[in-house]
Amino acid sequence: MGSGSIPWHLSSRVAGRVAGTYPLEDSYHERILEFEAPEFVARAEPLVSEATGLASTGAPEVRVVSRGEWAARNIEFFEHLMGPVEDRLVERFARLGAVGQGASYLAGRLVATETGALLGVMARRVLGQYELALPTKLNGDTIYLVGPNILSLERAHQFRPSEFRFWLALHECTHRLQFLGVPWMRDYFLDLVQRLVASAKPESGRLTRVAGELRNAASAGEPLIGESGLFGLFANDEQRVLVDKVQALMSLLEGHGHVVMDRIGEDLLVSQGRMSSILKGRRTDPRMAAFFRLTGMEMKFKQYELGERFILEVEREAGWDAIAVAWRGPDWLPTRREIEQPSAWLQRVA
Repeated sequence: MGSGSIPWHLSSRVAGRVAGTYPLEDSYHERILEFEAPEFVARAEPLVSEATGLASTGAPEVRVVSRGEWAARNIEFFEHLMGPVEDRLVERFARLGAVGQGASYLAGRLVATETGALLGVMARRVLGQYELALPTKLNGDTIYLVGPNILSLERAHQFRPSEFRFWLALHECTHRLQFLGVPWMRDYFLDLVQRLVASAKPESGRLTRVAGELRNAASAGEPLIGESGLFGLFANDEQRVLVDKVQALMSLLEGHGHVVMDRIGEDLLVSQGRMSSILKGRRTDPRMAAFFRLTGMEMKFKQYELGERFILEVEREAGWDAIAVAWRGPDWLPTRREIEQPSAWLQRVA
């Protein structure tokens, strides 16, 4: 774990306050969801395996969690991941902001607070997550369903609970098989993320460089803050290369997951079309547009759209089985440019 430069307990406290609660949390409605969730996952997994050709291994743990618990799990992941570079990250923020004897202390609390606030906002929206097996005290191989958010959406849009919950299980099972059914995927993903974190380091003249980039963007009529948010604005060249690789991978995985859940859902669920339409509209909520762009979540939401378009165009040009070429190894993955131009990827890997 980290050296203690970042007070992660503060992140958890902030995230819990921002995430808030839901009136039906801890009610019998949530108990029913907890009881049914493993059955939905057990039903979904063989269907996903058949549709994707990815082998299933064992059975995951299935947990229904609160918003605060979801945020805390992700903070624990960040704490493990950032442990080796905590001091360097805090030093970077201290140089950019506060000065004096308490600079590192204040910078550490700033990082913790901002991380907690962002995860708190995300905790109000996320519906499920597959947790990777990590060499930590984290359980790993666990599918999390955020009970309050599922119950809230079901009631707001009058979804059929049995169909909506099974549909979500299809999505999370697809992610599970992507990481377990493709032998190299988990290590590749974690290596990318660890390299991205390790690349965080003070950069001489960073603020001057950023100011120049802002001026160039303004004169060209481009957005001052891109899809990667403030992180992308301050990222160095090494980090931007890694961000592109992470985004391309996540676009592929998210797009693949959505197409699989929709395809299976079309055959089995009466309300699949309506559920899919509402969830896609939820990602483009204009009331949250400025926040999404500022924090970089806009890039996350765009991954769904670009990834789904990539999968469908590859299927249209070369058939469904062509998608499996991407599972051969890291060199076969589409780049960020190829995600936007599927024919370029097909030409390269043909």
